[in-house]
Formats: sequence, C-alpha cells, structure tokens
Amino acid sequence: MSDLAISPEGLTLASGYWDGTVKLLRAFDGQTLYTLKDHTTYIFDVTFSPDETMLATGSGDKTVKLWQVSDGKLLSTMKGHTSGVTGVAFSPDGSMLVSASEDGLIKVW
Repeated sequence: MSDLAISPEGLTLASGYWDGTVKLLRAFDGQTLYTLKDHTTYIFDVTFSPDETMLATGSGDKTVKLWQVSDGKLLSTMKGHTSGVTGVAFSPDGSMLVSASEDGLIKVW
C-alpha cells in the first residue's frame, strides 16, 4: 500500500497501491466496495472531496484521476504534469482540485 485516506464522515477508506490500483473500502469492516483500475503505475496520493462524492488520485503515470465514490466510475483524467503526481487536494468547498508533481509544478484544475 502506498497511501491511505478516510472520507470526511469516516465511512469510506481509499487505499492506493504500487500496482496502480485504488480500493474503496467500508471503514467499519474493511469490505472492498470497488477496485479502481486506470492508472498505469503506482499511486502517490488519494484524497476525498469534502462532500465525499469524489476521490482524486495522483500517480507516477503523470496523471490525476477523478472518481465517483458511489460506484467507482472514472469521471476524468487530467494530464499536464511531466513527472509523477505526488499530491492532490481539494479546496475546502470542493470547487477546486490542486495537484503537485515531481516536475516542481502545482496545477489548479
């Protein structure tokens, strides 16, 4: 496992793995709800939106992906970094997503 996040209400966990997958799990019993597979290499960071409807993931494949928590559906792939994305964060109101990369840049999406 490379990263772990808990949703703001504490009901869901997201765990990122070195193989590029992310698992969404029920916090109270650890049951896997969805396995998210679209990154091509390791996950650096996972984070929930403040309203818990979305999950953002940053990967060594230079992309940020946005997932729907309710069903594990991939909503968007954001490209623009030239190195691995090491951090992702939502603004407190959830209106912005930012990413940091080994390329030294911070992007606002």
